[in-house]
Amino acid sequence: MVEIDSISQGSRGAMPRRNEVAERIKQYILHNRLRPGDALPTEAELCAAIGASRSSVREAIKTLIALDIVEVRHGYGTYVGRLSLAALVESLAFRGLLSRADDFRVLSELVEVRQTIEQGLAAPIVAALDDPLRARLTELAERMAERAGRGETFVDQDREFHLLLMEPLGNELITQLTAAFWDVHAIVAPTLHTTPEAVRETVDAHRAIVDAAVAQDVTRFAEAVAAHYAPIRRHLLADRGPHR
Repeated sequence: MVEIDSISQGSRGAMPRRNEVAERIKQYILHNRLRPGDALPTEAELCAAIGASRSSVREAIKTLIALDIVEVRHGYGTYVGRLSLAALVESLAFRGLLSRADDFRVLSELVEVRQTIEQGLAAPIVAALDDPLRARLTELAERMAERAGRGETFVDQDREFHLLLMEPLGNELITQLTAAFWDVHAIVAPTLHTTPEAVRETVDAHRAIVDAAVAQDVTRFAEAVAAHYAPIRRHLLADRGPHR
């Protein structure tokens, strides 16, 4: 493996800070073209490669574990992590829960991003959905309606619905972002006031999305996506108060 001498130059005489060492480890992974699941060298080898002490490397590894950049398999060693968006979800969710005094700014921005992604990808989504996926979307929309009729939530079905929309695109980053944004939305949105009418409107919007997909009507699909986010947009405005 390639040693990143240039990264360590000028810092061997002092103990680097945790973030600096974490950055060196990230650069080591990139320079050696390591992939998720690949093993990192032993602690001693890594220290030598990036020019840092054992204690600094251990502290940096803790930081990278929290970011899912590396993972430690006890008894086996340290590996490149899954590089998921778990840290992003946690950070955004916490910001969203803190933002009630700030007019749900994070949730409002999140809704804007989700709607922009789904409407912006309306044409390729409609073109890529096949009969089995459309059937599954129809089933999920009906299960949402059934649960709403019983006064139950449909969080799991809603999440699967939006991930299925992205599945045929074959874009892993879009799928991960959709899942991450949805998870944050699901954590933060329950703090927002809602009504039975808004729930029914949301259910109807999911059905309209499916109907548009079946008809392969991109314009109707984009309109149905807008209708899906309309209730929460109204509640966000209402919870801000008349003087905000």
